[in-house]
This record gives sequence, C-alpha cells and structure tokens, in this order.
Amino acid sequence: MDMGYVMSCASRREYLRRIYARYQEACAVEKEGILDEFCAHCDYNRKYAIRLLNGPVLSGGPRGKRRRRRGFTYGPRVLSILKAVWETADYPWSVRLKALLPEWMPWIRRRYRLSAETERQMLQISPRSIDQRLRGEKRKRRRRLYGRTKPGTLLKHHIALRTDRWDVQVPGFTEIDLVSHSGDSASGEFCYSLNVTDIHTGWTETRALLGKSQEAVRAALAAVGEALPFPLRGIDSDNGSEFINDHLLRYCQAQGIQFTRGRPYKKDDNAHIEQKNWTHVRRLLGYIRYDSAAARAAMNDLYEQELRLFQNLFLPSVKLAKKERIGSRLRRRYEAPQTPFQRVVASPAADPEGVTELRRRRETLDPFELSRTIQTKLEGIFQLSRNTVKKNAASAVVHPKRLRVNEAKHHSDARAKAARGEKDQKRKTTQRRKEAQPPRRVTFLRCKTIPRKLHS
Repeated sequence: MDMGYVMSCASRREYLRRIYARYQEACAVEKEGILDEFCAHCDYNRKYAIRLLNGPVLSGGPRGKRRRRRGFTYGPRVLSILKAVWETADYPWSVRLKALLPEWMPWIRRRYRLSAETERQMLQISPRSIDQRLRGEKRKRRRRLYGRTKPGTLLKHHIALRTDRWDVQVPGFTEIDLVSHSGDSASGEFCYSLNVTDIHTGWTETRALLGKSQEAVRAALAAVGEALPFPLRGIDSDNGSEFINDHLLRYCQAQGIQFTRGRPYKKDDNAHIEQKNWTHVRRLLGYIRYDSAAARAAMNDLYEQELRLFQNLFLPSVKLAKKERIGSRLRRRYEAPQTPFQRVVASPAADPEGVTELRRRRETLDPFELSRTIQTKLEGIFQLSRNTVKKNAASAVVHPKRLRVNEAKHHSDARAKAARGEKDQKRKTTQRRKEAQPPRRVTFLRCKTIPRKLHS
C-alpha cells in the first residue's frame, strides 16, 4: 500500500493558485499534461480537477469570467399588447401566436397605435420568448367526464371500417362527432353539438341539436355541407347509433359522400375531431347542461356567425408533416402554422366563388370585435343553462314554502330540546339514588405478576 506524502488542504489551494494562470493560457495538449500532474499530486478526480481549473479560484488569485445576465429586450408595452392579443385569440400556444401576429398586425396597429419600434419587437419576438413572458399568465385546467355515446349495432356491415391513415391532399374528407351538453345527468332531452372538421385544411363547422335523433343529425350535416367552402366528399364517424343508421347512410349514398367509421373504443381513429371537440366546443360552453330550444337557437346563432369566421379566418393551426423514429423516441415534424382559410385558398379543389366571398368578408371584419361579440353571446348562452336556471329559482322568494321550512325547523328544535331535558332528568335521578345508598367497603387485592413467555 502506498504510504507516501499526502498534501494538506492549504498546500492544494496554494498549488491551484500557482498553476491556474498557466492552465488558462495553455493549449489543449499542454492542458492535458497540467491536468495529469494536478490529479497525481493532489489525488483529485479528473472531472473535479477540471471544474477547479475552469472555475473561479480562491481569494488572492485571478478569477474566472463571470457570466453576464442578459437584459430585457421587450418592454412592458410590448408584453401588455402581446397578452391582450393572446387573450383575444383564445390563448393559442406560442408557435400559433407567432404566426398569428403578422396576420393580425393591421388590426393591432389600428387598435393600439403602435410605434415603429413596438411593431418591430412584436414581429421579432420568438416562440420561446413568448412562452417565457406568458408563463405566469398560463393556467391549465383539466377535467374528465364520460361521454354519452351509445353503440349502434345496425348497418355496421354496410359502413366500411377505415383502417388506413388520413393522407388526403384535397379538402372535403371530414371527421364528425357529437358533443353532449347534459351536465351531470343524462336523463331527459338535452342539446348536442355536431362537430365537423376537414382533414386537409382544418376547416371546422358546428351545429347545435336538441336531442340526437337520426333525422336531426342528418339535417344538421346537410346544413354543414352547404356552409363549407368546398364540396363534402367523405365523412368518418364513431360507432354511435346517431351515425350508424339508415337515414344517414341513404343520405350519403344519394349525395355521393364516402361514409366510413372508426374501430369501436379506439378514439385515436378520430383524433382530429376529438381535438376540435375540446378547442371549438368544450372550452367555450363547458360541461354544464343546456336542454331548451332557446339555448339551441342561441348556440346556432353563435356557431353560424361569429365563431366560424373567427376560428377559420383568423386563427392559425399546425398540421403534422411526418414522424421520425430516432432510437426509442418518436419525433414529430409539423408544418408552418396557417389558418384554415389560407389552406383552402392554396387548394385547387376549393370553390372559387366561396373563396372570393370569404376573402371579401375577411377584409371587412375585425378579429378584436369578433372576439368581443363571441364573449357577449357566450354569456347570454350561459344564462340559458340549467345550472343558472336552478340558481335563479333557488334565490327567488317563495313565502309559503319558506314558512313551511321554518315551521319544520322549529318543531325539530323543540323535539331535540325535549329529548335533552329528559336525558338530564334521568341523569339527576340516578345521581340522587347513588348519594342515598351507604358507601361500600372496597378491598384491594395484590396480584402476582405473571412473567411473559419467551418464544424461542
């Protein structure tokens, strides 16, 4: 065993001060030799020795370079406008917000009276900086409820099961689904939202129904087909009975629409529409109950007017371009964010007259005014929900019912008071009887302690 000389801590620090400057000025080959000598004399681990020689030394010697903190590039004015645009656009993530800023700049410039420097900073900010600046404003809310879909057993063998991937290059092939607005109870009749999204462009249309009868679903789908800026070429649904029925099958056959369905209990087969169910319906209307004709009319007024224009003309979305397998990881590559309207314009299969009308209408709209109108209509729809109706009914003054409740409460308090009086009377009687009896003679017995058995 080596019993040689061991350097003290003071000697090691002094040795570090002596070789520090020479190590900083040496080349790579010379650094390796100095590092070997340092580890051999001081008995240090090589990585620890590298950290000592590259870091600041003890007082009395030269110090390493101190890292300078980067100053703030974007001022409070830019961040306040960015936050306002983010809230108006319904809280998109940073990449979508970055693509949205140039499209919205004419309206942002007009509303906030931007200076040239502020406009340059807003167009220059990166998605990573947006995430950092808006980190404190983001709140994630998650809630999980079970759906109201019942499987349809009829006509399944007539509707093809789609097993391939969606790889379409023309608009018109869509996924459809129903979103229930039943609240906490599935009893009775309540509203549904029929959601239809195009695979190629991301264009989404929504219609409200009262109940999910087969004829109502067919009529809503026909209305959606007329509103689309391109022909409806195909639909893909889940296995619910509202879609797997003779009414919808005959309608698709008569219109020349391809009708397919996903596998039972496989939501990934309808991933596009499941995402739109959250972004286009749940985030706006929540999970409360709507079960009146007035609520359905108000929801359709929102779906057919401001909401479809705001989401399809002004909000960009991303599309998955390809997937790469790198070792055990799967890396996804996305296309540049575009609005559904931009993808429709770029497609040669779009309706020219519909595109011209949408372009003309887009020039007359203001996304900030659309967002404000959507918020106003959502507040009116919420007033028609069952939760609000119950709350208003409970707060109303109903004198006979309130009198009956107060009277029942008075009788209940009186019975409880009488029961407590009887119990106190029994306890006092027992105490007097004990005091009247002569005292008993108590004998204390000494017991031997029994040793505890030891288990071997």
